[in-house]
Amino acid sequence: MSQTVGKTRLAFSRTWHRVDVSADQRTLGRLASSIALVLMGKNKPIYDPSTDCGDYVVALGCHDLRTTGNKRAQKKYYTHNTRPGSLKSMTMDQMFEKWGGGEVLRRAVRGMLPKNRLRDKRLARLKTFEGLAHPYKLNLVKFNGETVIGGMPQVQQAFETAKSEAAAPAKPEASA
Repeated sequence: MSQTVGKTRLAFSRTWHRVDVSADQRTLGRLASSIALVLMGKNKPIYDPSTDCGDYVVALGCHDLRTTGNKRAQKKYYTHNTRPGSLKSMTMDQMFEKWGGGEVLRRAVRGMLPKNRLRDKRLARLKTFEGLAHPYKLNLVKFNGETVIGGMPQVQQAFETAKSEAAAPAKPEASA
């Protein structure tokens, strides 16, 4: 008997999730933490911290990120290239002007992922867009948390085939 029950290829398959940031009422931190959980794969029953079993996330409408208080003017992002005197800082407003809200969301999610060798690979599965247009429409399987793969004709046909095979009684073997 196999010791790896449930750890099949289907269990490790990656699905694509769509998050509409402009329609979501959550603030930046709460949204980033839920995205980080999906990127890590903690929403799956086969989660293991040492394996990369997370899903893809497409974040749309990042220009409408919500923050509380005066964070846009007060929060600073720092960069340093290890040379003396090269520490540079910019506020969240300047980051929005220069790189857009997608970079702000990406840095927030990066801070919430575990600091290990899998962080960059997980973060590469986060796709951020300022508007609602994106090139991953064919890859999306879940819309607002609801799966649409069950309604596809190929999947329905596979379900019917599996049901008919399960309903057919197994032939008893003749003992010789």
